[in-house]
Parts: sequence; structure tokens; C-alpha cells
Amino acid sequence: MRFGERVAGAAAANRSHLCVGLDPEPERIPGGDLLAWARAIIAATRDLVCCYKPNSAFYEALGRHGWEILAEVIASVPPEIPVLLDAKRGDVGNTARAYARAAFEVLGAGAVTVNPYLGEDSLAPFLAYPDRAIFILCRTSNPGAGDFQDLRVTPNMPAAGKGGAKPLYEAVAERARCWNRDGNVGLVTGATYPSEVARVRAICPDQLLLIPGVGAQGGDLAAAALAARDAHGGGFLLSSSRQVTFASTGDDFAVAARNAAEQLRAAIERVLNGAE
Repeated sequence: MRFGERVAGAAAANRSHLCVGLDPEPERIPGGDLLAWARAIIAATRDLVCCYKPNSAFYEALGRHGWEILAEVIASVPPEIPVLLDAKRGDVGNTARAYARAAFEVLGAGAVTVNPYLGEDSLAPFLAYPDRAIFILCRTSNPGAGDFQDLRVTPNMPAAGKGGAKPLYEAVAERARCWNRDGNVGLVTGATYPSEVARVRAICPDQLLLIPGVGAQGGDLAAAALAARDAHGGGFLLSSSRQVTFASTGDDFAVAARNAAEQLRAAIERVLNGAE
């Protein structure tokens, strides 16, 4: 089953467009057992999400042991819930092949975030796994995103779109649409820029969008969800990490995480159903 199909299945089963980030911060975890913490979060939220998204940086910072924990966390996710590895990889072909093997074969992730700056050949090794997916950084949620992503460019690939100069993030979206030959190319578009999310959705009407930036980054959940939904009312993963996983740093962290996830899932559904 392809990654997009797995997301759709989990979204339907759990009535959820929520993706929970599993990003451990050791100093905030009761007892300091990162694996037990992640497993408790998964157990508490597995019926409320359509995807989990561990960010590799939080595990890599712990050294060799952190890499082992990351593999165990991914293996702990129920098989019906897909895992998106947030690693933002991007390098020349030979190195990209190693990154792809690490993400998909060693760690067993279903998808990975990638940086398109090096062009199509740097993404080809990831796309060689048709049952897996990539999520291309397009319009990111951070304050400095516009430093480059808003620069106006003139695409040199006719199939990517016409109309002269346009923001770089739009050119990236147009390329991502062309690269989506096997239906396994999604895009990262931040909830902090809902009008840009809507523009990306217009360019890529049928592709999955990963929407970070709700919660700690201050993104507008309602505006982002409405901008990101496809013609069928889905097609997006609204990601929240700290708002869920660190809803409490006490012994009740798993209960608090479940409550936070329930509230986010319900808020998304209210928006999509026109109640807000």
C-alpha cells in the first residue's frame, strides 16, 4: 500500500487529519526514558491521528543511542498508522541514495521530508521507492521563510507553469506537481502562511500537504485547514508536536497528550464541517 493510501485509511478510520510530532526533549520528559515516553504518547493517541512525524534531529543529537531510539520509536507505531520522518534531506545523487536507504530501509519510515534546492536528480533516489513518499519543503512556517521562498523567479521548465515571474515557492509547487508521476510527492506548507497554503493547493490540487506551524508557532488552524483541504475535504496532515506531546511534563503527560490531540482533532473537524 502506498503512503498516501495509508494516510487516507488512517484518516478515515480515526476521523482525523492530525499528525503528531514525536520530538523528545530529554529535560522535559518525566524519568528521562525517551522510548517509554514516545511509546506512551503513541498508545494514548493512536486512535486520534492519521500519521506520526518524528523529527530526526532530536534523536541524532543524542548520538548513537538516539539513532537506536528513533528506530525503536518508528517500530512502535501501529502498522495501520504511517510514519513521516522529518529529516529535510537534500544532497547529490549518491549521497541521496544513502539518505533514502537510511530513511526507508534502515528506519522503516513511510515518508521523509526533503529539500528541493539541488533539483530533481537529488530527489530521484527517494522517488525510486514508489510505495514511500517525499514531502518537499515549499512554503515553510518559520519567520525567515520569505528570505528565499518569496523571491520572484522565472521557471525554465515549460511544463512547470507559465506566466512569467512568480514567487519561488510557487515554482517549487509547480515542479512538485510535475515530479508527482507516481503519486508520492507531497509538499510542506506552513500554517503560519494560510494564503500561501491556498496558492499551493491551487497549483497542486491532488497532492498531500503537510501543514506544520499550529500551536507553538502560532499558526491559524482554521485558516490553514480550509486553505489546505482538497476537493474531497481532505488531502492534508495538520502537524502538531509540542502542543500535544508536552501538554504536560508531569506524570500525567500521556493523558494530557490525549486530551490535547482530541481537542485538535475536534477543532479540525469543526472547521471542515463548517461549524467554525
